[in-house]
Amino acid sequence: MFATLFLFAQLATVAFAAPAPVLEARQSVTTLSASQVSAYKPYTNYAAAAYCAPAKTLAWNCGSKCTANSGFTTIASGGDGSSTQYWYVGYDATLKTIIVGFQGTDASKILPVITDVNFDLKSLRADLFPGVSSSVQTHDGFGDAQANSAAAVLAAVKTGISKYSATKVTLTGHSLGGAIAIISTAHLSVNLPSTISLRTITYGSPRVGNQEFVDFVNARSVMNRIDNQDDIVPILPGRFLGFAHTEGEIHILDSNAWANCPGQDNTDSQCTIGYVPNVFSGDTGDHDGPYDGVTMGC
Repeated sequence: MFATLFLFAQLATVAFAAPAPVLEARQSVTTLSASQVSAYKPYTNYAAAAYCAPAKTLAWNCGSKCTANSGFTTIASGGDGSSTQYWYVGYDATLKTIIVGFQGTDASKILPVITDVNFDLKSLRADLFPGVSSSVQTHDGFGDAQANSAAAVLAAVKTGISKYSATKVTLTGHSLGGAIAIISTAHLSVNLPSTISLRTITYGSPRVGNQEFVDFVNARSVMNRIDNQDDIVPILPGRFLGFAHTEGEIHILDSNAWANCPGQDNTDSQCTIGYVPNVFSGDTGDHDGPYDGVTMGC
């Protein structure tokens, strides 16, 4: 607890000392209907299932998180949950899309990664992202985490596209898994045919890269970031450090209403920046959910 408070104090000191970022103009915030909220439920369960060991996701035998999407067929699973986050790739016959899921982590483990004083914005690897400008940069820790499974995930996605004649790929993940999913969106976009449409749905994701990265990935996928109540992870790393969020935030309020927050970092009081203005007003207990009744984890 002391270490956590000390970390928060360091963050606050840096944040207050840094120049204030230029805030985006507020865009109109609306509330999702019950049917719109329920449409995200399959992806929420897919994000939660990514916490399960590869043996379970390969057999698609991970309890309620798997049975909730009974029409899913796994193509490949991997990762060791340590140096490489768990991941899986498969096909959902109901949604008619390849699904790519990445394991996340809890708030106590991701906060040190986000706030490590040694982290830096780093250009994407040329071997993984051919033709992408060096000005497109991500958090080095998140970039390294994505690189660990990049080749295997791409191979599995290509297998699925061929086997199922799929034209859609949906990436999802919670926390660190969400960060990896966003970077993997950029990776797939430059390594798959342009006829493949991408969608990315993340939960409790931190900011991942700089503005150039955000512009790059927003142009290549339909993006949604779902944030829960007072979770502090989505407000980090700070924009004063050069980080930006992808578009499409949906913020779950304390009332359990789902607020649609257009733009990238919408400053409306119903959206995460306005709702959680600093780490002291946040609650790490909200990081794992629930997201419409689904708590992250296997």
